[in-house]
Amino acid sequence: MVHAYILIQTEVGKAAQVASTISEIAGVSQAEDVTGPYDVIVRAEAETVDELGRLVVARVQSVDGITRTLTCPVVNI
Repeated sequence: MVHAYILIQTEVGKAAQVASTISEIAGVSQAEDVTGPYDVIVRAEAETVDELGRLVVARVQSVDGITRTLTCPVVNI
């Protein structure tokens, strides 16, 4: 199982709506609107890195109001 944090920048005033919409996507375990350089932080999981990539590109990035994403896979050292 691959876990990642997805840091999201949104259009002004869209953070809560984006977080709510993303929280309904399969593979997303948590989505919260935050303050700082990013507007929403998402915790996601998938069976493989390729599936994680498809989740981000096909599902998360297609949500209305998102301007930029940064995906940070969790590593176990």
